[in-house]
Amino acid sequence: MTEQTVLIAGAGPVGILNALGLARAGISVTVLERGSEVVQSPRAMVYHWSVLDGLERLGLFDAAAARGFLKQGYTYRVHATGEQVSFGLDALEGRVAHPYNLHLGQNALVELALEELSAFPHAKVLWNTEVHSIDQDDNVVRVRTISDCDPLVLTAQWLIGADGARSTVRESVGIAFDGHTWPERFVATNIRIDLEAHGWPLTTMLIDDRYGAIISKIDTTNLWRFTYCEDEALPVETVLDRMPEYFGAVFPGIDDIELVAFSPYRMHQRAAATFRAGRVLLAGDAAHATNPTGGLGLTSGLFDTYVLYEALAAVIDGRVSDEVLDEYARLRREVFVDKVSPAASANKKLVYHSGKGAALDEAMAGLRQLSSDPDALFARLMFPKSLETPSLVAEVHA
Repeated sequence: MTEQTVLIAGAGPVGILNALGLARAGISVTVLERGSEVVQSPRAMVYHWSVLDGLERLGLFDAAAARGFLKQGYTYRVHATGEQVSFGLDALEGRVAHPYNLHLGQNALVELALEELSAFPHAKVLWNTEVHSIDQDDNVVRVRTISDCDPLVLTAQWLIGADGARSTVRESVGIAFDGHTWPERFVATNIRIDLEAHGWPLTTMLIDDRYGAIISKIDTTNLWRFTYCEDEALPVETVLDRMPEYFGAVFPGIDDIELVAFSPYRMHQRAAATFRAGRVLLAGDAAHATNPTGGLGLTSGLFDTYVLYEALAAVIDGRVSDEVLDEYARLRREVFVDKVSPAASANKKLVYHSGKGAALDEAMAGLRQLSSDPDALFARLMFPKSLETPSLVAEVHA
């Protein structure tokens, strides 16, 4: 039986960044990941300006910006008419430290964070280690795993479940995951093509009931993300057969698109009934799941991370009571339920279900206002900041 101060299930960005934050605070931490390496399939790739301060505190911002790129502009485009509305984050210049978004595949961020984590001898990652069951008492949490085909039991003072929407950690401690599943399937594709040369902005929200899509450049190698949705009742096995229709409709006349990777997945709007059960804490998709329109899932997970690792380190060091973790659980759940999920649902409706006629006109009127009303634009651009929970232990450092 092996003991650590903190165990973390899941080596995605939430798991690895929590590990890095704890390791930097001197806390011994082990990450358990069922896979053999960093997941490379298409996942989140846009980091809103509001989360970049946190990457800087973790020592990751410069390397992440160098590997990806910074961007300010957005374009909304109606597929049927070609109407475009564009605006940019330059309205934030002089008001915030990072007035731009970062584009970088989440796999690349995890790789950068793992490089940083490797410098701490009290931190490690166990690949090929699948969590099977959990039990806990007042003093420790025990995690039973299969690691490289052999049973392994680990104990720790605390366990963070960052193991995704199908979280074994959440299920093992009996926390409900309430909400609904959308009747559509999202298909995220990574394609290699110089779309800028064909007149496409760096990020386009393409509005249409059939061919609605999010089209965004991922990195400086002409890798782009093209995400569309289809009826979830269609066979997932034949996604590839239907894909050319979407490419042809959205990118007419562009024939040299290279499909690098794709990932079909179901979409949910769900939140765990609580983000804490004794010595078990939930963060990221294990705590809440949202459709990805607008990039609010990753944003929420990073804001969970920034406040959690700091609070947990303070508890372990004896600087604050563990009641601060109840506050983490309450506040982060409220942010998701009251702000993130409604906003993501509205974003999905706008891009994929705006319809035609009066409904579409009303949606476009709100977007057009952003081009003519600086106050409306500023309020919209500040929304991602409202998803942040301020430090729960800041007064400890004062």
